[in-house]
Amino acid sequence: MTKTREVRALLLGAWSLASWEASGTDTTVFRPLGDDGIGQLIYDGSGRMSVQLSGVGRPLFADEDWLRARPDEIVAAWPAYFAYFGTFTVDTESDPATVTHHIASGTFPNLAGTDQVRTCRFADGDRRLTLGAESAWGSVRIVWERVR
Repeated sequence: MTKTREVRALLLGAWSLASWEASGTDTTVFRPLGDDGIGQLIYDGSGRMSVQLSGVGRPLFADEDWLRARPDEIVAAWPAYFAYFGTFTVDTESDPATVTHHIASGTFPNLAGTDQVRTCRFADGDRRLTLGAESAWGSVRIVWERVR
């Protein structure tokens, strides 16, 4: 098995968010969803991926119909939820290896049609995955735990 196939095989499955940290250009560390954010990341064998990240304790909308949400409810809910989906490819020529998310769409429309490259490191065998990236607001490090 090639290294690319090996890394791809290790990625496959469901992952649960352990932590999401970002550090700005001044090295201040912050957690976009707070200390207790939740999320899931899924890679499947056909090359599809999706990720959903959420803060906990988000206020409920007044109406059960999400299409009737008031503008103030939408504004309050949007920053505490981040999701996108698309396909993925793996590159093992770099060190560390990278996984690229080819984004079809998501909650942040500016990502649609873009390729988001993440460094990819495994720990504890295949039980922990750290994805890293450089973004407009600094260095991002997201740690995932495999769902068994």
